[in-house]
Amino acid sequence: MFVLSLALVLVSVSAVAVRAQGEEPARGPTFGARAAQALIDGVQFGVIIAITSVGLSLIFGTIHLINFAHGEFVTIGATFAFFLNASAAGPGWHLIPAALAAVVFGALLGGAVDRGLWRPLRARGTGLINMFIVTIGLSLVLRHVVLVLYGTRPASFAQYDIQSAISVGPASITPRDLTVTLLAVLVLLGVAALLQKTRIGTAVRAVSANRDLAEATGIDVQRVVLYVWMLGGGLAALGGVFFGLVEIITWDMGFKLLLLMFAGVILGGLGSAYGAMVGSLVVGVVAQVSTLWFPVDLQYAWALLVLIVVLLVRPQGILGRAERVG
Repeated sequence: MFVLSLALVLVSVSAVAVRAQGEEPARGPTFGARAAQALIDGVQFGVIIAITSVGLSLIFGTIHLINFAHGEFVTIGATFAFFLNASAAGPGWHLIPAALAAVVFGALLGGAVDRGLWRPLRARGTGLINMFIVTIGLSLVLRHVVLVLYGTRPASFAQYDIQSAISVGPASITPRDLTVTLLAVLVLLGVAALLQKTRIGTAVRAVSANRDLAEATGIDVQRVVLYVWMLGGGLAALGGVFFGLVEIITWDMGFKLLLLMFAGVILGGLGSAYGAMVGSLVVGVVAQVSTLWFPVDLQYAWALLVLIVVLLVRPQGILGRAERVG
């Protein structure tokens, strides 16, 4: 009791001293302001995940391959743009042409991997389980190549690093983050238009729906698969540039993002590009909003918990097609 009384006296004396000096306790943002900020951050995070996961979903839809190495395409896109933009050994390009070059490089790398590795394996009749194991090996190889060439030190791009935030109601966002979010939304809308309004998009949807029937109608399935790999590689590289711009560039950034990409794809519906977009947006928003009540270290865990709950109610995912088994 004596110790408790002494503690109360000390607290009271401290409070009187603060009031005597004319100082008031600092007030943090309200819950509504923090919720609005978390929602904005979640949308931004979600659309970046969506850009990276669309290619992952399209690849599964066309050849039913779970590409464990897809995260490394994200890392390669970010580090390649960093080399062109801010590396001491690079040419010192501005970030915009460096990002465009990274997207082209990612698309070419995706096409090269398909032509040099996956097409020969498919021609030999390699099983999906064996090909999945190959994707794990490819992921390890690419990740450690990036480690050797890039190093372990985190870095950032030369432009748009430090900016003043602008107010959006009770929340705030920097012009860089706002631009990244809007560009990501435009890219996703462009992918949707590509799939719906172009011949190659129609062919991709046909191969995803029924590969044998698409081939019987005269569609060059191998060429469609090549285009899908190039599209997936380019989008993953662009997502890596965006993620490195709003966060930081590390040698394993794509691997850390891979679990959320899989969560977005599965939540939206395996093989559905639109499902990957919706699922990734849900994952990003849940991950950020959960920090209002729980530690930041658990934000990915809550996103995965939402995945489990949704799959218990709708096993095919949000936009997936229900199929009869057996």
